[in-house]
Amino acid sequence: MRQAHIKDLYKFIFKSYDKPFLKEHIEKFLELDEYLPYSSTFFCITNTQDLTFEYISKNYHACLGLDPDDLKAQGMRYFWRRIHPDDIDAWLEALNTLMEFTLSEIPEVKRKDANYTWNFRIKNADGIYVNIIQNTTPLAFDSAGKPVIGLAHYTVLDANIKMEITASAKLLNANNEYETIYFNNYSQKLLNEGISNRERDVVRLLVLNQTSKEISEKLNISSHTVDTHRRNILKKLNISSTGELIGMLKTNQHWL
Repeated sequence: MRQAHIKDLYKFIFKSYDKPFLKEHIEKFLELDEYLPYSSTFFCITNTQDLTFEYISKNYHACLGLDPDDLKAQGMRYFWRRIHPDDIDAWLEALNTLMEFTLSEIPEVKRKDANYTWNFRIKNADGIYVNIIQNTTPLAFDSAGKPVIGLAHYTVLDANIKMEITASAKLLNANNEYETIYFNNYSQKLLNEGISNRERDVVRLLVLNQTSKEISEKLNISSHTVDTHRRNILKKLNISSTGELIGMLKTNQHWL
């Protein structure tokens, strides 16, 4: 019953009637995979129409200890069965909101420049639920502009790391740099529990595009202290740049 529930919702999110051409994509990744080193990341070509994995990289077994032939034969249903039961509802909601955001907020001509990230826990061959961060780039779209084939990178993180399930969308800007244009659920816990009142003041001014000098003048602290707060905020939220922080918070201003 649970698998049927997942299938129905997943098929609804990615519903499409077109059949994109896959052969060219798969041939390219076959060539690439031969030269990639073994690491904690593997990638797949996902087909959301047929609920299949069209290609599975060699690192899949090294990361999870699982047989890629099982994943290839049983497709996404096999993958779903291994997702932590407590993560399934939030994971499906994340996928649905990302798709809704894409279709309503990203112009069709720009969707090829989009990139999506979400996370969940999955059971490896030892029966341990490890963290997975999935980063997906669309490869093919249906006639309505809905992404249906994707290149999915999966990064495996230690099971002892406590992670909230989150979803984000990024888009290439004019400088060919990814900017966060959608972020959901990440800031709720951390901004409410992990950020001090002074750091929250700095965050609010950063969202207004204030420089460190301008913030220091408004808060009557030194620019050096402002920069220290900025570094601490990035470290606490586990993000790499102030730009990513601002993009995240502009889509979640009710948490400020």
